[in-house]
Amino acid sequence: MKTNSIANQLKSKAIWLVLVVLVIAFTIANPRFINPNNLLTLLRQVSMYGIASIGMTFVILLGDIDLSTGTIISFVNILCAYMMVNMGINPVLAILVSLAASTLIGVLNGFMVSTIGIPALIATFASQTAFYGLALIMCGGMPISGFSKGFSMIGQGYVGIIPIPVIIMAVCFALGSFILNKTYFGRYFYAVGGNIEAAKLSGIRVGRIKYLVFAISGFFAGLAGIVMLSRTNSGNTSSGVGYEFDVITCVVLGGVSVTGGYGKMSGVVAGTFIIGALQNGMVLMNVNSYVQDIIMGVVLALAVGFDCIQKKRQQN
Repeated sequence: MKTNSIANQLKSKAIWLVLVVLVIAFTIANPRFINPNNLLTLLRQVSMYGIASIGMTFVILLGDIDLSTGTIISFVNILCAYMMVNMGINPVLAILVSLAASTLIGVLNGFMVSTIGIPALIATFASQTAFYGLALIMCGGMPISGFSKGFSMIGQGYVGIIPIPVIIMAVCFALGSFILNKTYFGRYFYAVGGNIEAAKLSGIRVGRIKYLVFAISGFFAGLAGIVMLSRTNSGNTSSGVGYEFDVITCVVLGGVSVTGGYGKMSGVVAGTFIIGALQNGMVLMNVNSYVQDIIMGVVLALAVGFDCIQKKRQQN
């Protein structure tokens, strides 16, 4: 047990060391990387990943997966934009309705996984496909733009020198950490992910926990969609395409076990910053976009592979 504890501590510290090494390497390759303006741009770009990764962390802690995250982001982009521009609804009300809709999509995922018994991979892929189609029908495949300046402040505004999306991300990470460390729900997430049968025997209502986790995942994906819509100033069905891949990479790279039961929010923060640094650094170095995709795929494979090796060592 002591050996495992030391190994877990080293693992949690190693991710931050990787981030420092990455920053130093990109700074040497291109001094513009460490420029304060570029760092603020990096943080603003990565804020959507960070916000969406909160819910994904909870899902993966249960040993499940949520492939609908990217589509929820796109759907919220279109829904909120459609209500504000085509229906003339107040931005605040449009945001609240959109967040409620994204949360309900998460509840639907929870229903399919928990009540019906559909594997999370299939259930969330089904909702991903269906709601992407619904978003296309709503906008006719065309982007929607023309928002008020007040709405654009969410994604483009500043408090002092700090971008508002970064503040929202920081608050979301703090909330996620509080849920995991200070509430009984957080303990239930670890218990269900660690051993679902033991969790049931101890009286934990596993079905309700899965409903809750997928609903939370939908909410945070929706919030990321609102921030993205405000930042780009245009609702587009392609906005969230592929985002689930990047969000999953942030979470797994941050040390959350793909088999469930282990992970910390601080590691996800580091994983999110690493993905942001990689993407920003490769752009500054003019790395081909196709090569960037290859590198991101390798990073995900290495993160999952490392987790699997750790699990095998613990079992032996």
